[in-house]
Amino acid sequence: MRREYGFGRSVANPYVNRLKKQISIRIDNDTIEYFKTLAAQTAIPYQSLINLFLAECASKKLKPSVLWQNEPRTVRTGRRTNRASGRTHSDPVGERR
Repeated sequence: MRREYGFGRSVANPYVNRLKKQISIRIDNDTIEYFKTLAAQTAIPYQSLINLFLAECASKKLKPSVLWQNEPRTVRTGRRTNRASGRTHSDPVGERR
């Protein structure tokens, strides 16, 4: 091993704009099983398939068609109530304190 390495001729990562961001998301079991079955058929990891599908939707600017049956679901707004104090505070959905 060398004592020092020279990085004077190094170049910036050309893929830096294509890096992926790790997130947590709740997906129905049936949906996960669908993509896992597809993954087994195509030999592509199911998370990659989900990413490819969402990327294609985004590139085509597709919007989901949502039809509510019975009563509409409650939409999470990012407002939380502290049950002990009853106070409400806002924070961005998905971010932790």
